Amino acid sequence: MQKLILDTNVIVSALISSSIPSKILYELVLTEKVEICLSEEVLVEYLEVLNREKFSKFTNFKTKAEVVLNRLREIATFYQTDRKIEVLTDTSDNKFLELAAVSAADYLTTGNTLDFTITEFEYTKILTPREYWDNYAPKE
Repeated sequence: MQKLILDTNVIVSALISSSIPSKILYELVLTEKVEICLSEEVLVEYLEVLNREKFSKFTNFKTKAEVVLNRLREIATFYQTDRKIEVLTDTSDNKFLELAAVSAADYLTTGNTLDFTITEFEYTKILTPREYWDNYAPKE
């Protein structure tokens, strides 16, 4: 089974609109067609970002976020990140590469192409949601 890491912005996009990120989240991740990889550090970021006040203007955002986070906690494979990686300029994003390194995830999907200027890290391909969906997502 494919191992996938979702950057926080992919989850935010999935909760705000019916787009490629929502297809990835609802059709692949939450239905367990892919294995979602998480670390405590990444989960903490998800919680922090999804609880930001600015998202409350979107209908049912908080409720949907809560449901998604609870489901992710249930189905994700949790990894203990044991090495510090300092590759990205936005150092807060290095936690995703640390998770990639320890989980040997197949893909990391992010909408943040400004900070994720690399296309691969060790065994993990770094792709936009569209690149992932069009080229690598498991099709039934």
